[in-house]
Amino acid sequence: MLGRPVVPVAVYVAVEMAGPAHVKHLGRGDLIMGQFAASDAVVKAFVAAGIPVRVSDEVVTAQWQKLITNCAYNALSAIARMPYGQLVQVPGVTQVMTDVAAEAVAVGRGLGVALPELDMQPILELAVSMAGQYSSTAQDLARHKPTEIDYLNGYVVRQGSALGIPTPVNRVLVTLVRALEAL
Repeated sequence: MLGRPVVPVAVYVAVEMAGPAHVKHLGRGDLIMGQFAASDAVVKAFVAAGIPVRVSDEVVTAQWQKLITNCAYNALSAIARMPYGQLVQVPGVTQVMTDVAAEAVAVGRGLGVALPELDMQPILELAVSMAGQYSSTAQDLARHKPTEIDYLNGYVVRQGSALGIPTPVNRVLVTLVRALEAL
């Protein structure tokens, strides 16, 4: 226990490890955070630092929407060793992404998150706006580092199991990424 309140935040940033101790910023960099007593002061500090931030009562929904997008791209980009733009051109990939996202939406709703109907358009637009981006999972595998798969698709699988919601596509992706981690 931290002994203090924790504020939910959704962080939108695209980066890659360009070399040892060298992080390359590739896009976005904005935040959505929940309301709390000092949120006005925190927003002012972020804005003064050039970091766009907004306060929202729907930050948990935003976090889940980001999780759903990450689940749709990260493992597939890593397994295929392809950037987003190239990945979505492979026949069948967008249907797999849709299946992954639908499972994640079902789990999120099962946990009580107010998620709208699945709309793949904003998810697929990432392949246009960040066509050359490899997922962080792909970057980790390329560097022979542990991935965050257990916190993305693996989280969906664990929560789905606890709720009795099937997540077979997410489970396959977790298993394949773990197999690649073991190489």
